[in-house]
Amino acid sequence: MSSVDLTQHFLIAMPAMVDPHFSRTLTLVCEHNENGALGIVVNRPIDLNLHSLLEQVKISADGNFRSVPVHFGGPVQVDRGFVLHRPVGQWQSTLGVNGEMGLTTSKDILEAVARGSGPEQILVTLGYAGWAPGQLEHELAQNAWLTVPAQPDILFKLPAEERLPAAMQLLGIDYANLSDVAGHA
Repeated sequence: MSSVDLTQHFLIAMPAMVDPHFSRTLTLVCEHNENGALGIVVNRPIDLNLHSLLEQVKISADGNFRSVPVHFGGPVQVDRGFVLHRPVGQWQSTLGVNGEMGLTTSKDILEAVARGSGPEQILVTLGYAGWAPGQLEHELAQNAWLTVPAQPDILFKLPAEERLPAAMQLLGIDYANLSDVAGHA
């Protein structure tokens, strides 16, 4: 078992993060255990809205979802949709992040959203971020990430561009004040 469980924590990419997939990102860790970690980048909208995504997967929508962005969730399985939502509900394939939030990969949730009967709050991504056993802990030891317990309101009530600064505020830090050089005492 990993020495730390970062499930339901935000990972804030440090300024020195060189991986273009994660530079200046805020990632929600949805699962972290002895098998590794799974997360969703939550602050990187892509040039696709939910209306277009629903059309692509042949789901007709009762409402107009053109203003609902789809996000880059991470570099793994970028052709697969992930819906972060609350409440958790009863869906065919859901990973419970906690008692109030879930991550669903089954089409039934998109069908329910399109009908207007889905979860009240959703964040849709293509792809996810994954770490092998011990990999995230190694990256943390290398000062690649800051961590802070996640606040669902940051995910569901703020626009994408405000999420990273809001998570930094939970730590009492302004992102502009972070150094891109880390050291150890």
